[in-house]
Amino acid sequence: MCAETPDYKDTLNLPKTDFPMRAGLPAREPEWLERWKRIGVYDRLRDKAKDGSRKPFTLHDGPPYANGHLHIGHALNKTIKDMIVRSHQMMGFDSRYVPGWDCHGLPIEWKIEEQYRAKGQDKDQVPVIDFRQECRKFAEGWIDIQREEFKRLGITGNWDDPYLTMDFHAERVIAEEFMKFLMSGVLYQGSKPVMWSPVEKTALAEAEVEYHDRQTDAVWVPFDIATGASGDAEGAKVVIWTTTPWTLPQNRAICFGPEIAYGLYEITGTPDECWAAKGDRYLLADDLAEEALGAMRLETGMYRRLRDVDAAELSALVCAHPLRGAEGAAGEWDFDVPLFAGDHVTADAGTGFVHTAPSHGDDDYQIGLKHGLEMTFNIMDDSSFRADLPFFGGQRIYDDKGKAGGANKAVIDKLVALGKLLARRRITISDAHSWRSKAPVIRLNRPQWFAAIDREVGDGQDTYGTTIRQRALTSIDQLVKWTPQSGRNRLYSMIESRPDWVLSRQRAWGVPLTCFIRVGAKPGDPGFLLRDPAVNARISEAFEAEGADAWYKDGAKERFLGYDYDPAEWEQVFDILDVWFDSGSTHAFVLRDRADGTADGIADVYMEGTDQHRGWFHSSMLQACGTIGRAPYRNVVTHGFTLDEKGNKMSKSLGNTIVPDEVIKQYGADILRLWVAQTDYTADQRIGPEILKGVADSYRRLRNTMRFMLGALGHVSDADLVAPAEMPELERWVLHRLAELDEQVRAGYAAFDFQGVFQQLFNFSTVDLSAFYFDIRKDALYCDGDTARRRAARTVMDLLFHRLTTWLAPILPFTMEDVWLSRFPGDDSSVHLQDMPATPDDWRDEALAAKWAMVRRARRAVTAALEVQRTDKVIGASLEAAPVVHVADADMLAALKSVAFEDVCITSDIVLTADPSPSEAFRMPEVEGVGVVFEKADGEKCQRCWKILPDVGQHAHPATCKRCNDALG
Repeated sequence: MCAETPDYKDTLNLPKTDFPMRAGLPAREPEWLERWKRIGVYDRLRDKAKDGSRKPFTLHDGPPYANGHLHIGHALNKTIKDMIVRSHQMMGFDSRYVPGWDCHGLPIEWKIEEQYRAKGQDKDQVPVIDFRQECRKFAEGWIDIQREEFKRLGITGNWDDPYLTMDFHAERVIAEEFMKFLMSGVLYQGSKPVMWSPVEKTALAEAEVEYHDRQTDAVWVPFDIATGASGDAEGAKVVIWTTTPWTLPQNRAICFGPEIAYGLYEITGTPDECWAAKGDRYLLADDLAEEALGAMRLETGMYRRLRDVDAAELSALVCAHPLRGAEGAAGEWDFDVPLFAGDHVTADAGTGFVHTAPSHGDDDYQIGLKHGLEMTFNIMDDSSFRADLPFFGGQRIYDDKGKAGGANKAVIDKLVALGKLLARRRITISDAHSWRSKAPVIRLNRPQWFAAIDREVGDGQDTYGTTIRQRALTSIDQLVKWTPQSGRNRLYSMIESRPDWVLSRQRAWGVPLTCFIRVGAKPGDPGFLLRDPAVNARISEAFEAEGADAWYKDGAKERFLGYDYDPAEWEQVFDILDVWFDSGSTHAFVLRDRADGTADGIADVYMEGTDQHRGWFHSSMLQACGTIGRAPYRNVVTHGFTLDEKGNKMSKSLGNTIVPDEVIKQYGADILRLWVAQTDYTADQRIGPEILKGVADSYRRLRNTMRFMLGALGHVSDADLVAPAEMPELERWVLHRLAELDEQVRAGYAAFDFQGVFQQLFNFSTVDLSAFYFDIRKDALYCDGDTARRRAARTVMDLLFHRLTTWLAPILPFTMEDVWLSRFPGDDSSVHLQDMPATPDDWRDEALAAKWAMVRRARRAVTAALEVQRTDKVIGASLEAAPVVHVADADMLAALKSVAFEDVCITSDIVLTADPSPSEAFRMPEVEGVGVVFEKADGEKCQRCWKILPDVGQHAHPATCKRCNDALG
């Protein structure tokens, strides 16, 4: 620039905004949280709906346990929920979210027991109400901690009034829901195998069990055939295989597979140290014979197959128990062991014969029911054999720490001593463990309380079926939408095949089974259970005032029975309800009873991890089908598990855990939320340092788009805005894209597809806006005077602002609040009080969109050609160019000539021609029919807009083009 040439920088309409380049989220997010609390955003949103203009939408929160700091799975879960709630609110609903906590049950009780053990105290010596109060205090402490951790993630909701399963009203309703089961006839006391934790001394639900590898002794045991054999089968033995030797004293039958091929095998020779004997004959499944005989150390040539043995022959056999007749057995095992066909028997491992102990397995129990087998009660709560059981009394399966006791060894040693063991082998199996104590679980027959899911409920709510199972299966298919759809199949198959629901737990912290049984009566006897509405009403009244502790107070039995019954004739039940019944009942005391619940007691959405198909989704379905006759939800949304960057499950031992608090301290909660939005949450997700860096980069690109928009809107007023009809085509193309996006964003949010929503908005912001529209319109925004073009661009910026901030606010609530307040500061201002603006139908213009798609294709060829020249240092900027563009397609050429294509390509000039492209023209394979010949622009450089034009220097203002001269006035 010559010395006398004016500096025109101050005459440009440069961006004006205080919106910072650096977000500073970790430091600034707490300020916005405090602001939202101060101005009462959540309550003000509820006030907007008081006139009835907004349709209610309720996401019902699946309650986490109040017993520890949040992990990354909690962050994922609550963030997805928050996006659902916020997006529906901004789409015009009254979107309610009441956070809740599961406060009862073993997770919390176990923590208190650990504290007792550390002090050398015995929990059983503490008064039960005192113990329950300690559990309550423990839960209260963690609720306060977790509440602040959830709020720090930007989760909106009624945090001042959450629901707690230990609130007195909640305990009352849980008891009332149980008493509905009592009164409708689906409650019964039965004795069947349940998952039992010897360490925790309680039954466990399937959802409280996880599977881990453990080592055990597998044994091959011969059962002498007592009767039913003939010919060469006389004196033969049926060989069973088991990985739980401790169950053998409880054996009552043997099962075989009706479709499996069996044979009679004879031992022709034995090696040293072999428990089999020459001449022995064994019945074995043909597919497993070689493996079983090999375990006995018998090689090929030491045995031969004599013949087939069919199902009819097997069914006629009766065996003797291996311990039958043993000296000192006192006749304990002097009974017959029949053989039964069982569809559960496979030829995958073992011998094809399954030893059957009805007290210790579901399949065994069903066989026992079918054939009238005796249930045994040899195993006590601590997994020890009953004290008077011959040979094994007092031996434990597992000790108090979950380590193997002496039971297996005692049984094996006795079999060896009696010559009743053919082989043993140490193997590794996957078996059930308690997910709290991590100790192994056994299948144990215990008297428990059950809900019969195939018994007619008898409550008259039969629209969807007469039994709990029928109602649940019908609800799954007719009343609920599943995201993803695979959730439907998962829950349907589980409920279709599940057994009756075990309701009782042998613990102290929870809601008791508020019922009474007649002293001396047996389950199933008439009058065994007391069913009296007046008694139930007294219990409800006491629980509302005092909580469930009322059940344990002195004189409780007399208080609840009143004067109508003799307390001596009734026994009070002190088992507590399965904690899944608690959480399954939440629909009643949250959706039904709260002012911010729902009119029909049904939630619009339940959203949890895929493990809740066997947990909360499952128990809520069963519980509601037993009390209201249908599912308590209309939508079920499921997310997967969170893995590290390599796809490994996170664990403290591997050191690959990602703690939400650490991510927030480094990046801010919005980055964590953006990670959630960028993942397909319906599958397992990965997270780690490198992934978070990529998320932060995406965030920066999006933030820069918002910053440019804010800069362009500096000091804009309503008077600066124009109607769409007055806009140039480029602006009307942006409006078309906004109309498309409005439909896509709303459909995506309605379908809970946050990944799809964010991808659409991110691509629009970075590709359509930053790399195209903003890139083109910078010149007009900065250099034009008060032109129609500049007013149209700023109008589009205003329309973009209101849509992008509200579209993105559910995903990035802190950042969009920052963007909003940068333009609309004020004590009561917040983007979260806004709705997504309606988009006029006439913004859509498919013909215009098709035309500009051609323009953009041609532009790609031109910008690529100029980039070659820039790389070769022929030019420093695209404004130095005036390329010749050869266009073969007539429609495309006409489209390019109808727009200011030089502005679109950010060149000083451009020549469009239908002439064939010369050989030296630049071409792009993906832009067929367009060739670009580079030419430098003619003229001088305008010192204000930097375009090179022939008229520069011919106007009143020195070194300017006509456009800039006019702008300067």
